[in-house]
Amino acid sequence: MPVPAEFDNLRVLLVKPSNPLNMGAAARAMSNFGFLRLRAVDPYDVGFRTARSAVGAAELLERAEEFPTVAEAVTDCALVVGTTAVRHRDLQHPLQTLEEGARIIRQQLLSGRVALLFGSEKYGLSNEAMSHCHWLMRIPTREEHISMNLGQAVAICLYELARGAQLEVLPEELTLASAGELERITRLSRESLHASGYVHPGMETLVEEKLRRMIRRLNLPAKDVELWLGMLRQILWKLRGGVKADE
Repeated sequence: MPVPAEFDNLRVLLVKPSNPLNMGAAARAMSNFGFLRLRAVDPYDVGFRTARSAVGAAELLERAEEFPTVAEAVTDCALVVGTTAVRHRDLQHPLQTLEEGARIIRQQLLSGRVALLFGSEKYGLSNEAMSHCHWLMRIPTREEHISMNLGQAVAICLYELARGAQLEVLPEELTLASAGELERITRLSRESLHASGYVHPGMETLVEEKLRRMIRRLNLPAKDVELWLGMLRQILWKLRGGVKADE
């Protein structure tokens, strides 16, 4: 199977994985379909790089990047997509089908990096991890048994991405801001809300997660980032009585 060069823009993120064998299986699936960039966020077992289940993908697993937080792992990505089994969770994000989600991801891969997040085997993605996502994607399963093995979930999502779709070039003006740039906007927005008295004590975490999700739903073009940052710096400067805003 010929592998499009754009596949190198996908970053597969395993968030707080606990079983090295699952990580090895995920790496094997990545190698099967030509996605070679693996990132691990706070993995439970430091010995995951030598997992025996990474048949034919030992080098990919050895090169995996480690990050302490989701925020740091997605900072260079323009689109961040989470996967979820939904269960009884009250989702705060748009939920795409596997087919439609894969189409959007393939399109975005042509112009920038995309992070595809998979949560821990037991709990999935936390609300904090999801707050960094633009939207979520779900693999259709029967209601009586909705959870899947981590390695299998990675394989199904990557197969859907790889299977014979024609990639379309995005217009230059639709190149999106990276997750790192969006986080800078989120940070300045949060500081402005604090300075204005909008955030009540004890609500800081909830407000920050809602703010992060809202900013990602805006799908800000990269060319508008400096304008947003400039406006927020000026607002914060006024609210602080002339004290320069930090980023």
